[in-house]
Amino acid sequence: MTPLIRERLKTLPDRPGCYLMRDRQGAIIYVGKAKNLKNRVRSYFRPGAKHAPKVRSMVDTVWDFEFMTVRNEAESLLTEASLIKKYKPHFNILMRDDKRYLALRADRDATFPRFTCVRIIRDDGARYFGPFPSSPVVRTAKDFVEKRYGIRSCKAIEPDESTHEHCLADVIRTCSAPCLKRISREEYLARFDEACEFLDGKRPEVLDELKGKMTEAAERRDFESAAKMRDTFFALKEMTKAHFVRKSPQMRREDALKGIGELAAAIGLEKPPRTIECVDISNLFGTYNVASLVVARDGLPDKRYYRHFRIRSFEGADDPRAMAEVAYRRYGPESTISASSPRADLYICDGGITQLRAARAVFAELGISDIPTIGLAESQETIVLDDGRDDINLERDSQALMVITRLRDEAHRFAITYHKSLRDKAIRESVLDEVTGIGEAKKMKLLKKFRSVYGIARASAEEIAAAAGVNETVAIEVLKAVSQLTRKGD
Repeated sequence: MTPLIRERLKTLPDRPGCYLMRDRQGAIIYVGKAKNLKNRVRSYFRPGAKHAPKVRSMVDTVWDFEFMTVRNEAESLLTEASLIKKYKPHFNILMRDDKRYLALRADRDATFPRFTCVRIIRDDGARYFGPFPSSPVVRTAKDFVEKRYGIRSCKAIEPDESTHEHCLADVIRTCSAPCLKRISREEYLARFDEACEFLDGKRPEVLDELKGKMTEAAERRDFESAAKMRDTFFALKEMTKAHFVRKSPQMRREDALKGIGELAAAIGLEKPPRTIECVDISNLFGTYNVASLVVARDGLPDKRYYRHFRIRSFEGADDPRAMAEVAYRRYGPESTISASSPRADLYICDGGITQLRAARAVFAELGISDIPTIGLAESQETIVLDDGRDDINLERDSQALMVITRLRDEAHRFAITYHKSLRDKAIRESVLDEVTGIGEAKKMKLLKKFRSVYGIARASAEEIAAAAGVNETVAIEVLKAVSQLTRKGD
């Protein structure tokens, strides 16, 4: 274990995230994800740990590592895949085969179409639902629509009577049995189209019906059935929600105006909020803490007023404190934003009650009482309040839900864009830390002089030595390190 690793291990948080292992030259050799970063990363370096040969070889090569925190396991999956595809680490054998997440494929041109689970989305005229980071979500949705709409699950291209001889779906009455001509092709296609509409988020009443059955089962004390329906309900909600939200960029102005009207009625505003601000807090590499503020005007995103924030008042992960800082920097007496951005008619904190209370406390301190403020809990798209009223769940097909989820997704996207630029810069610059004789002060001198590692790579050894105040031997090592990194495209 190197001294760098020993110090890094002390900073690992008990949070989900991704970690990047690097060798002595600074090259990223492995990217992994973890439900708990502290437990997962420490497990590599425990004395006496019995690793598989590939893992042992990787651990023996690691000279340093970095990490980033995310909000949940699903995000860690997507982040891991993104990092692996970008950096192509040597030891990520399992992901280097371009393994992808599951999606559902629906080819209506087949005589009796069916749903199939696939990992590659092709431009072949078929419809695709997904991909999704959770395979159980996709498989649960497939099973549900097959049973509810009588869609065949057999793999036969043209199902006939011989196909039925080995079929169990018809025996348990879950298939409409087109192979036995119990249903015409027209009737079957109508069912198939209805199933696709459900997966596309256009039939929320189906989810309401399932939720009602789940409640009835619980009231009958049939808890086993209720639990199964609960798991199915949340899986379907996750899948249909993704498509519902994905369509939101196509929102028309009239729908957006209707949405802010519905939103005002739902949360008790006197008039529709013409200007809505939404703030998202995110953490990167355990040290970077950033926030994004996005704005909607008349229900539609207005990028003129988007803002990024680097959290300055503390280090580490503390979303409520970060939310408080953003609220103060947005509306405090020293704000440089207020003069150029319209004042919010509604302020949304992406997160739960603690983030909401942090922002409201700042507003109270500043004497601001005319900006309605709410939280938005991502798991259920629930509007969170702290004024004594119950939390609010908007109707799934409402334009109000479309407005706020689109804005929240914009906040996520804008924060991730900022993350990417910071992450790439951090990974590039950190290669200098591996050069003996280059400390933090000399590193800053080089970056100030040459602007970036790319600028350093274009400099001569003499220029590097003069800028950093080092001898030519150290300067040559700097040049080797940055040249190797820039050749790899990092």
